[in-house]
Amino acid sequence: MTKSSIIAFLVFFQMFSFSESFGQSENSVLTYNQYIENILFYHPISKKANLKLKIADAEILGAKGNLDPIITSDWNQKNFDDKLYYRQYQAKFRLPTLYGVDVVGGYENSEGIYINPEDNTSDFGLWNLGVEVNILQGLIVNERRTALDQAKVYQNLAVNEQKIMLNDLVFDASSAYLTWQQYFYFEKVLEENITLANTYLENTKASYNSGEKTTMDTIEAYVLYQDALVLLQKNEQSLIKSRQELENFLWFDNVPITLQESTEPEDYKNEIFSQDPNFVNLNLSNHPIIESALNKLSYFEIEQKLKREKLKPKLKLKFNPLLATTNNVAPIYSANDYKWGIDFSMPLLYRSERANIQKGQIKLQEIELDIQNKRNELQNKIESSWQQQQLLQNQKILINQNVSSYQKLLEGENEKFKFGESSVFLQNKRQEKYINGQLKLVEVYIYQQFELLNFLYYSNQLIEE
Repeated sequence: MTKSSIIAFLVFFQMFSFSESFGQSENSVLTYNQYIENILFYHPISKKANLKLKIADAEILGAKGNLDPIITSDWNQKNFDDKLYYRQYQAKFRLPTLYGVDVVGGYENSEGIYINPEDNTSDFGLWNLGVEVNILQGLIVNERRTALDQAKVYQNLAVNEQKIMLNDLVFDASSAYLTWQQYFYFEKVLEENITLANTYLENTKASYNSGEKTTMDTIEAYVLYQDALVLLQKNEQSLIKSRQELENFLWFDNVPITLQESTEPEDYKNEIFSQDPNFVNLNLSNHPIIESALNKLSYFEIEQKLKREKLKPKLKLKFNPLLATTNNVAPIYSANDYKWGIDFSMPLLYRSERANIQKGQIKLQEIELDIQNKRNELQNKIESSWQQQQLLQNQKILINQNVSSYQKLLEGENEKFKFGESSVFLQNKRQEKYINGQLKLVEVYIYQQFELLNFLYYSNQLIEE
């Protein structure tokens, strides 16, 4: 179903919901596919799931920000007692890379009678351009590369979370639809029960008036009719509650939708799940719950690499050729003009670093154990749902046959009642068997759909890609 057809249906639906001039309109059927399409288009949770991808894009942008070039400048000047003590100007830029290499450069110009000789430059200033290289720690594995790699994994995690949210939403919404469907068709059966009970009551009254039935028979028929009313009213409470649960999932243009009283679900005997479920070649590695756990494992493995990198000493090499300027303002390069240096540091015991590695390793083991447990749980639930479906299919056949037999027995008892060869008690027993059989038939049909829903949900076949 396309988005335009959904909108057309909902506009039609709203017209009947809010108009008072139509009077008693014909019943409209809200099919399962229309219901789910509406949820995927308009439900706030569905929209919220799509925001996960935008958050992941923002994470990528933030990680790339660590590679943004940086420009800084600094101006310092001191004048005192009509003297220029110093004036210093510096401009620097830094170009980070994914690896432990930064391209650095800048310009400086200093003058004054009290300038530090070390900072002294010519009148035209001094340029420099060079590199800073992390020789040991941070050369290949560093914070910048780790952040970017984790942001890429986070994108996969966002897709997993989106799928999980949508799967959960469709699962809960489908459960609500099946529950509504069950109580709706329970009501159909119980309305027939009232019709039958009322017929027995009227027939018993007529037989009483003609002297064929006693007062006790009339009272018994009346009590049976009252019991039928109580059963219907009790089901009505459950039906109202199930409709309200269903309406929690219906939205249109950020406005919740209220079902019209005449709206009904499709026939409970319909196969509302159109997919042909696959049980033989299931690949749980593609399940969003498993994929999410695997991506979390990758996320922390990347972090663990950075923690291991911290076991290396820090050794940074800095080399900056200096370019002096002349009257022509053109920098002059000389191989003898440069600055260079080495920064070195290392902790003597590495206790903090080793502790972080140990904690990270424990975290990875926890995730691996969770993956094993989730795989086993999903596999067991899938097998259980599949087996339940086979058993319920056999039950459907048996209950269908029983209902047909109960109906024949009830019809036969009615014929006997007409000729005074039966009693209200026997009729009630036949009717009770027939009605309970119909209720059980509706229940087993719905229950099989519930088990199919469980199977599709646990095997990641509920929503088509």
